[in-house]
Amino acid sequence: MAELINFTHSPISDFHEMQSSVTADSLAYSSSIDDFIAYLDDALAATSPDENQDELESVRIKRRKFESDEETEESTSEVCTHPGSFGDMCIRCGQKLDGESGVTFAYIHKGLRLHHEEISRLRNTDANKKLYLMLDLDHTLLNSTHLAHLNTQELHLISQPDSLGGSLFKLDKMHMMTKLRPFVRTFLREASEMFDMYIYTMGDRPYALEMAKLLDPQGKYFNAKVISQDDGTQKHQKGLDIVLGQESAVVILDDTEQAWVKHKDNLILMERYHFFGSSCRQFGLNCKSLAELKSDEDEAEGALNKILKVLKQVHYKFFDELKEDIAERDVRQILKSVRREVLGGCVIVFSRICHGALPSLRKMAEQLGATCLMELDSSVTHVVATDAGTEKARWAVKEKRFLVHPQWIVAANYFWEKQPEENFVLKKMQ
Repeated sequence: MAELINFTHSPISDFHEMQSSVTADSLAYSSSIDDFIAYLDDALAATSPDENQDELESVRIKRRKFESDEETEESTSEVCTHPGSFGDMCIRCGQKLDGESGVTFAYIHKGLRLHHEEISRLRNTDANKKLYLMLDLDHTLLNSTHLAHLNTQELHLISQPDSLGGSLFKLDKMHMMTKLRPFVRTFLREASEMFDMYIYTMGDRPYALEMAKLLDPQGKYFNAKVISQDDGTQKHQKGLDIVLGQESAVVILDDTEQAWVKHKDNLILMERYHFFGSSCRQFGLNCKSLAELKSDEDEAEGALNKILKVLKQVHYKFFDELKEDIAERDVRQILKSVRREVLGGCVIVFSRICHGALPSLRKMAEQLGATCLMELDSSVTHVVATDAGTEKARWAVKEKRFLVHPQWIVAANYFWEKQPEENFVLKKMQ
């Protein structure tokens, strides 16, 4: 993920206060979790993330209460399985543990580790009526740039930060400017009704927390669920091993497929949002940015609005259409089936496409439900080409079939809906 990283500023204290009020819902998102969640919640809720000694003392107090309750209920108690640790102490019994095992969940609370068996148990006991949504930041929900990287055509933004309806922010302490993507407020509000939402970014933690404050100033959507590059278990990769939700119930929105090598079937690849010129240059695009054009994405036709419709469809299919037991349902299969509907019924022949681009373009079309042929026949509905003068392109015109540019397929892939062919007509070069 090509997000802004390596900021050296201190973490945002306001967001740390929000982190310290961890609740059972923000940890495991299920009312069915047993005494472990209530126990952990009681031990952590009233503490500050930086007061480790006080936290450990709280764990000791809760351990003594736990043991007393156990002795009252039965004369002999079971041996604690040590489901996780806080610092070097078991979160359930308070015993000091040697070594480290399991996965760190520092984004939930500093010093918290859960063992693999406990993570699996929490995931398996989650009977929530919501799915999980991992949200990338840069180029997906927003776009950021250093103030020093603004070019002469963008300098007007510094003196007019309110000119874009409260979606443009000048962050003096970080020497940055951030633009929220159009429709993002509505997107988050409606998506939160269907999903437990996480921010998951390759940016560092101070940056991630500051962006969370811009997106969610009242702390309604994310609370402690902000994962940064500091929290991952693999360098330069994002993974679901630090998410307390079944992989079969997770949807990912990200502009970078390579960041999710192990979870591509969960991914909805987003069209990148390039508001600032530095963003275009970062990806080698030889075009003007939206800021330079004094323009922006259209809310109704933009990526977030389109993908929100997909998310609603996926949620409906998962909870209302599938008949098997909910534990057997898999959002990855739903995503595949929804994608196959996009170009279902289209029969495509390619003409004069760069050999390097052809395999990925063909795979994309087939994943969207199209049938791809090597040669022309009467079933062909679309000829996809870059040159209107080829034999296949001329056949399409003669037979009144669609002759479109490859971007027709790319756009369908980003928006998860078949695009009007007239917007991608390939005209014969003069």
